[in-house]
Amino acid sequence: MTSTSPQDPAAAQATAERVRAAMLEHDHATRHMGIEIVKVGPGSATATMTVQRWMLNGHATCHGGFIATLADSAFAFACNAYNELTVASGFDMSIVAPGREGDVLTAVCTEQNKTARTGVYDVEVRNQQGQRLALFRGRSYTMKGKPVLP
Repeated sequence: MTSTSPQDPAAAQATAERVRAAMLEHDHATRHMGIEIVKVGPGSATATMTVQRWMLNGHATCHGGFIATLADSAFAFACNAYNELTVASGFDMSIVAPGREGDVLTAVCTEQNKTARTGVYDVEVRNQQGQRLALFRGRSYTMKGKPVLP
């Protein structure tokens, strides 16, 4: 477990960045989809993804599952940034506008509440024009005593 405390923001940031690197090494889904974790911090993460032709549904818009995967990846990196193994216990998502081929989607995840074992995180997904495409709320469960990194 990390010794990072709220009084030591530099150490907390360094921990979040080390966790990001370790998780990315084993996160085949995130890497396969071209998702980049461009920013991470304690309880926060920003991820980007370019909508590819193979991500389009029968209406020529980005399949909602791919938008959910982008949001879920940002959520995963945000809630694991404390170096405590944390998994999703559920999420809800509303798609409010379509993504199109070539769009660069950005998912920004922010922690809303965290207790010893549970957390609530919100993710907004926007395109390169800043148009909101989706709202995602993730719920997390932390495995106390199990760090992501030794």
